[in-house]
Amino acid sequence: MLDGLKTIVIGGGIAGLAVARALRLQGAEVTLLEQAEAITEVGAGLQISPNGFRVIEALGLGDELRDTSVQADTVQLCDYKGGKVVELDLRQLESRDYYFVHRSDLIDLLAKGARASGVKIRLLQPVKKIETGTVPRVVLENGAELEADLVLGADGLHSVTRQMLNGSVPPFFTGQIAWRAVVPNTLQRGPDAKVHMGPHRHLVSYPIRGGSLLNLVAVQERSAWTQESWSQEDDPDSLRAAFSDFGNEARDLLQAVSKVHLWGLFRHPVARNWYGEGVAILGDAAHPTLPFMAQGASLGLEDAWCLVDSLLEDAPLSDRLKKYQARRFNRARKIVDAASDNAWKYHLSFPPLRFAAHTALRLGGRIAPRRMMQRYDWIYGYDVTREN
Repeated sequence: MLDGLKTIVIGGGIAGLAVARALRLQGAEVTLLEQAEAITEVGAGLQISPNGFRVIEALGLGDELRDTSVQADTVQLCDYKGGKVVELDLRQLESRDYYFVHRSDLIDLLAKGARASGVKIRLLQPVKKIETGTVPRVVLENGAELEADLVLGADGLHSVTRQMLNGSVPPFFTGQIAWRAVVPNTLQRGPDAKVHMGPHRHLVSYPIRGGSLLNLVAVQERSAWTQESWSQEDDPDSLRAAFSDFGNEARDLLQAVSKVHLWGLFRHPVARNWYGEGVAILGDAAHPTLPFMAQGASLGLEDAWCLVDSLLEDAPLSDRLKKYQARRFNRARKIVDAASDNAWKYHLSFPPLRFAAHTALRLGGRIAPRRMMQRYDWIYGYDVTREN
């Protein structure tokens, strides 16, 4: 147990709320600082694969997630003109707990879980800097100072905590931009994710909110720089123009878009240092990842559980934080690298090469469908709640 461990968590996102509840369930005194005026999330979908769901369930929130999400059946890779190339049957996974969920629903679930466990959530608390020493200190933008035994930075892409531990390492633009939107499920799509693959572009869609909505993520290769922000809005007609040669289903989905956000995809290195004197980072603060393996949320959940589990060791705090990084670093880097390497497979533009690649996928799906799924066992089969 961590009775009496005074902890400050910076950031009210998925990793921050999960680690706050996990700490509180072990007896720690937890204050969570969020810079926004409310614990909310902009409208978008995400995927929770079995490795992430195991943490949700271990936190006692599994039934709530099931109730607010769509259990996934398949991932279908399709040609941009519309024909199905191969179907990956998620029902063949050892665990069927693969879910499509609205991001705001997951945030709401985790926030309620954190509050119910006794986490003190303080809003409108932007952090200016973290100071280490005999006692870690968080300095807020308004000048107030807070002390704790442990400070955890779950403060995302532009993490103050990460910069304190690692200095400033600028990301680089990948040459890809992404739009995201949510549209009504007028096509009556079932519990399947579809990836329409075209030259230099792809479109991902899957149902959320009980199947009433479809989440869309559209990615295009582009040389022009676009700012790294999910809050930038774009004209839906720009999105439609970029995918105008896609097939009927994709065009119908895009025609329904009335509001869309655009952001540039940047590659960040996995942080070299995840911990310091009484300070540690997790989630996107430690390992921002591109959205091509659908593992950003699940990685943050794994971090949260592993960090608290490592803190339960009978050892000096620095040794426990060192163990946390040792347990997480290689897996996070492997998944981040896999996501970075995945986009080109969807964007093949040379027709003979695309034909050959799609033919190989079709044959693999017919001859050895289980073997195709086994390629992901190292991700989905992992259980951080049993690892030590």
